[in-house]
Amino acid sequence: MKFKKFGKALLTGALSVGVIFGASSCIQSYTVGYLYVTGTVTATPNSTGIISGFRIDHNTGQLRMIRTLPVSSGGANPVRAVLTNGSRFLYVLNRGTNSAGNGDCTTANPCQGSNIAQFAVGGNGSLTFQQTFFTQGINPFRLALDPTGNFLLVLDHDAPSSVGCQAMLGTGVTSCADVTIFSIDQTTGRLSLVSNAQATAAGIQLTYFPVPANPVDFLLSGGFLLTLSSGSPQASFPYTGGSQVFPYSYSSTSGQLTLSQNTTQKLGINEGNAIVNAASVIYVLDNEPITVTANGNSMTVNSQILPFNMGSNGALQAQTGGIIPGSQTSSNPIYLISESKSTFIYVANQGSNITGQNPQSTITGYVLHTSPSFQLVYNADFGTGSSPQCLVEDPSDQFIYTANQGDSTVTGRVVDPNSGVLNPMKVASTYSLGGPASWCLMDGRTN
Repeated sequence: MKFKKFGKALLTGALSVGVIFGASSCIQSYTVGYLYVTGTVTATPNSTGIISGFRIDHNTGQLRMIRTLPVSSGGANPVRAVLTNGSRFLYVLNRGTNSAGNGDCTTANPCQGSNIAQFAVGGNGSLTFQQTFFTQGINPFRLALDPTGNFLLVLDHDAPSSVGCQAMLGTGVTSCADVTIFSIDQTTGRLSLVSNAQATAAGIQLTYFPVPANPVDFLLSGGFLLTLSSGSPQASFPYTGGSQVFPYSYSSTSGQLTLSQNTTQKLGINEGNAIVNAASVIYVLDNEPITVTANGNSMTVNSQILPFNMGSNGALQAQTGGIIPGSQTSSNPIYLISESKSTFIYVANQGSNITGQNPQSTITGYVLHTSPSFQLVYNADFGTGSSPQCLVEDPSDQFIYTANQGDSTVTGRVVDPNSGVLNPMKVASTYSLGGPASWCLMDGRTN
């Protein structure tokens, strides 16, 4: 009898230990999702920047504001933000303001007060301001982290002088944009400027890398940096009109850019909005109507998606299957992502061109085939807030969110893993922000 009691006690103890270790194991491997949104404070004359943050409920997708946020973005008009590998530091690109006090900064009316603000990321998603850094050019508006996490790249709409334009892009080029590159100290997060290893004819070493004038967007992919630019001057921000791509070879060891071919590639479009990489394919989003024919019937759609593979020397090669028509009911595609399994593609559209209807922003869903071609998901256009600025998928691969400029909200939807349909959440799908959103990014970490 005593032996039975002892055995029962031993078994109970073993089970208790197992439960404890099992619980510890679950806690250690559980991924917590945080959603950060940059934007401006409503009704402020100087476009004061803020960073809002939410913790994601992995069961429902519901968002709960991080207690210590929002905080100041460290400047005016934040337009982009990135997290370093390991989520230790967050960098925000603050565009600044023009002479009228807004963010519509152009070559003729440039931004003042532009900077990159560094934040340390706490274990509970909190953000603590660290220090500020500055690009070499004028009117910065795009920010990217290289795949190694060792370098930060910034696209400046206007280079600081014409000297570098002529030296790198050819005689007679009197104006250009530039890319400023920083190395990241992995311990402190401090940024250090990477100087251009190629000197001008006069022996001057530049502190930036010239790219063609009138840039719209840029992308790091497959050892190349690609800049999408317009062939015409741009009179307002956000910059549009992308029609050509310029390649640099990129070294992830030194952060250097070197000319792979000193020429731009014409894409045959006039209103490119963005160049993005998703599911190992490069996509250019173009906001201009095209006529498509299907089953003998012709129709006009408001936009198109151009898929490319990366060729030699950074040249883009059109994929077999050709151009993918955009949504028939929506326009102004601004961003694109593939979900985690690379089965579905989602495009954020900022407007609608349907006569007699109010402009309505949407998310268009596509099934991705290996042909390659896209097929619209059933009920392909899904609602979102007004004028989405970004698309992100949560770390549990269940939910997709947009941050919206027009109505100062975040919108969340549930991904059907079989059909790709974006369903409304059972809890609230819309969350208010302190002002218009400009960008969003997802942080998934293991606690």
